[in-house]
This record gives sequence, structure tokens and C-alpha cells, in this order.
Amino acid sequence: MIAPTDQPGKPVVPAPGPAPVPAPVRRSQTASTWWFLLPAMLLFVFVVLVPSARGVYYAFTDWDGLDPDLSFVGLDNFTDLTRDEDAVQAIWHTLLIALAITVIQNLIGLLLALGVNSAIKSRNLLRVFLFAPAVITQIVTAYLWRNLLGPDGAVNSLLGGVGLDSWQQNWLGDPDTALWSVVGVTVWQYSGYSMVIFLAGLQSVPAEIHEAAAIDGAGPVRRFWSVTRPLLTPALTINLMLSSIGGLKLFDQVYALTGGGPGHATDTLSTLIYKDAFTLGEFGYSIALAVVLTLVVAVVSTGQYFMLARTEKAAS
Repeated sequence: MIAPTDQPGKPVVPAPGPAPVPAPVRRSQTASTWWFLLPAMLLFVFVVLVPSARGVYYAFTDWDGLDPDLSFVGLDNFTDLTRDEDAVQAIWHTLLIALAITVIQNLIGLLLALGVNSAIKSRNLLRVFLFAPAVITQIVTAYLWRNLLGPDGAVNSLLGGVGLDSWQQNWLGDPDTALWSVVGVTVWQYSGYSMVIFLAGLQSVPAEIHEAAAIDGAGPVRRFWSVTRPLLTPALTINLMLSSIGGLKLFDQVYALTGGGPGHATDTLSTLIYKDAFTLGEFGYSIALAVVLTLVVAVVSTGQYFMLARTEKAAS
């Protein structure tokens, strides 16, 4: 069949009509999707919310972890916490460790990412070696470094071998160096993890932008600060969140390296919770400490998220 035409040899093109209006989603269709979410929601309630709520209740009791008979003591555990010098010191250590890890780990991770993102031939091999410590379990890393940092360990032997005997320390037994040794071990293990995230951000920056900036006369430092840094904001947000939350919850490295010692020089909220619960049997008081730790993590992470989200939005 020949198509009708206004002019010979030219088919008629129908005028475009209005765009089709999508059919409205019926309430029954929306409600049916909730049935698929219900099993996961129920599991979350019974596995996470209910135990958490019961744990918060025990923070207001004198429960010893074994006796089913317990008494409601109100805010006594939290009041005792403010008068407990060990708890106050543990809070300070927790915040100090989290801050130090967040700053040092991300700075080293960024420098490593910039190094392995260059055109050096061994960059792929270096990426593997630098990331390797992050896949080792925390306990194994801690016991390895406890031997290396011992009085007769490899670190002091190396310092003595190169004539730096005055630098030899009892790294984990001296209150002045033990806390920073824990920070150093943690940074050593996870700097490669931060490097990988920064590296992903660097490789997502279009090369044309750098070329245009170079043509305009911008040097390497200027290109990084004005071009690369704003585009790395999402990677920086992720790294800061992960490192700060990990530093606040740090337990394995501290307990395996120093056990919170010498004395209480490296105790954090996590190690103090463990000691009060499983050594002293003060489960009510230790759960109160856990509630405080939860609030600290929530406040720090939420404030950091909104601050970084605002910075990321401004950079975009």
C-alpha cells in the first residue's frame, strides 16, 4: 500500500501529539512492596533494635552479668562515670587516638595515592604492597608489632645497629610512647586502605582538566589545590568518616599491644568496657560506658557528615 502524500513522493508525517501521561501508581501496588521488606525489617528489629534497647535498660541497673536479680539504679552508673578518673582518661584517649589516626592516616594515604598515581613503572606492584597490611587481621598485626617494638625487638636493634642508641625506647612499656605506638601501628595498617579510596578519586578526575590547567600556566601544586582537591571531596568524605569511626571504636590493636597499659596509659572506652564487664563483673557500669561510646560515635560521625556534605556541595 502506498502511503498518502500531500506532494508526490513525500509521505505525510503526522503531527507529534502530547506526551503520554504515565499511569498513576495505585496504592495497592505501593503497599505490596512493603511485604518484600517486611522479613528484613523484622530481622533487623529482633537482631539489632531489641538487643540494643535491652542493653540500654541494663545501663540503668546494677546487673553483674550473672545474677538474674537486679535493681534499677537510675543514673547512678552515669554519675559514677563522671567521677571515675579512669573513665574520663579513657574518653580523652579515645578522642585523641581518633583525631590522630584521622589526620595522619589520611595525610599519608593521600601522599601514597599521589605517588602510585604517577607514571612510575612499579606503581601496580607498589599498590599491592601498600594495600597488603589492610587485609591482615588486626590481632595478627598487633602481635607482630608487639614483638617488633619490644625492648629487645627489631626496632631497637635496628636503631642500635645504625648508631642511634639514644632513640631506643621501651615503646609499649613507657606511658609517654605507648599511646603513640598504638596510633603508629594503626596508621601503618590502614594508610593503604585510605590510599585506595583516594586513588579511585584521583583516577576519576578527567585528564583534560589537568591539561587545560597546565596550558594556562598552573604548576603541579596549583593544579592539585585548585583542580584535584575539590574533585577529591567525595573520597575525602568517605576516608574521614571511616577513619574517625574506626579510631573511636579501636579495641583489638590496643588490647593486643598494651592491654590498656602501662597502668591506664592507653585505655580507651572500648578496652575499659571489656575490663569492667569481664574482669570486674560490673556489667551495668560497662554498658553505661558503651552507651556513652555510642553517643560519642553518633555525634562525631553525624556532625562530620553534615560538615563534609556542605563542603562537598560547595566544591561541586
